[in-house]
Amino acid sequence: MTSKSELLSKKLGLTFNDPKLFIAALTHRSASSNNNERLEFLGDSILGFVIAQKLYDAFPAASEGALSRLRASLVNESTLAELARKYQLGDALVLGAGELKSGGFRRDSILSDAMEALMGALYKDQGIFACQEWIAFLFADKLQNLSLTNGEKDPKTRLQELMQAQKKDLPDYELITMSGPSHEQTFKVKCTVTMIEDVSYGHGISRKKAEQSAAEQMLVLLSTKDTQ
Repeated sequence: MTSKSELLSKKLGLTFNDPKLFIAALTHRSASSNNNERLEFLGDSILGFVIAQKLYDAFPAASEGALSRLRASLVNESTLAELARKYQLGDALVLGAGELKSGGFRRDSILSDAMEALMGALYKDQGIFACQEWIAFLFADKLQNLSLTNGEKDPKTRLQELMQAQKKDLPDYELITMSGPSHEQTFKVKCTVTMIEDVSYGHGISRKKAEQSAAEQMLVLLSTKDTQ
């Protein structure tokens, strides 16, 4: 292990029996064929399971739809990248020359993938209980501040995070009509997602407001599907 990876290991509170797994988790595909893609695949599933279990226990009265939305607010690229930056994970990444020049160590997608790869590496090194403890440590503050009223985020953001958590394409918004005089126009927008065939519609005095309305209706549709 390099001095940077050793420092990161201490910051994260991790000690690996097999240091090669730790280095592999930090290695981007641009640097080596022995990279973190497979570990990221494993870690993604482990993270989803651990957070789902935490939410299931913390909110016994919540519906599946509500739990899915809460999980999406935690398990997403931006949250993982935020955690990576907190521990300065980017400084220890192993990147190819091209990614180094383009600032790959700052990119959300690379940082979040490496965080999930670390979870996969920890599982291979020490098993699921070690993963559960470490993930609980990482997400402790976020889990503590979570509530079923986490609708503070606007509907479009919540819907986007839900799609990202499910590894689905982002929602599509299509302007259907725009009517009325310029000073009091009304917009109608259609929202579609790949998870269900149903579509939702929203109206508003601006396209943005119409899209928010359509996203809110789509979240209701998805919640209805979850509870059926």
